[in-house]
Amino acid sequence: MIGLGNPGPSYEGHRHNVGAMVVAALAQAHGESLRPHRTRALVARFRMDVPGGPGSEMVPVIAAQPTTYMNEAGGPIRAMTSYFNINTDHIVAVHDDLELEFGTVRVKAGGGEGGHNGLRSLSKALGTRDYVRLRIGIGRPPGRMEPATFVLKPFSRNEQSDIPFVVDEAIAQLTGVIDRHRRS
Repeated sequence: MIGLGNPGPSYEGHRHNVGAMVVAALAQAHGESLRPHRTRALVARFRMDVPGGPGSEMVPVIAAQPTTYMNEAGGPIRAMTSYFNINTDHIVAVHDDLELEFGTVRVKAGGGEGGHNGLRSLSKALGTRDYVRLRIGIGRPPGRMEPATFVLKPFSRNEQSDIPFVVDEAIAQLTGVIDRHRRS
C-alpha cells in the first residue's frame, strides 16, 4: 500500500498528507516504522493478521511512502513494484480526496485521477489506472480558496481532533481490502 503525501516535516499534518499518515499509522500498529529504501521511498514490511472468510491468515504487507513530492510519486512506486515484484492489482493508493466530505473513507477500484497529481504520476508510471484507491475525504476549500492552496494547509483544530478516528477507519477499510485480495 502506498501512502501519498509530500516529504519533510513542513508538510506533516497537512491535508495532502493524510494518505501518508494512514500508512505510517498502519505500520506502527504492527510494530514497524517506515525506513528509507533504495527505491526513493520509506518502506515497512510486516505481516498482518487479516480476519475474514473462513478463519484468519497472516498476510505479508509492504507499506510505502514516496520520498518525492506528490507529483513525482510514480517513479519511486514503479521502482518499488519492480524491486518487490508487486503486481499492480495488489497496489492500494491511500490519498486525500477533495470531493469527499472531511472524514469520509471510501474504497474505489480503478478510475480517473480527479485532478490528483499523485494519482496522475502513479498511473503514468504504472501504465494503468487499474489499482485500488483508498480515498480519504478532506472536504472542499472554503470560499474561493484554490484547491492547490487548501490541500497544503494543516487540518483545522476541530479536524485534528478527529484525525485519529479517520485514520482508524481508513486502517479498518485497508484490512478489508487486504482480506478481499487474499481470497481472490
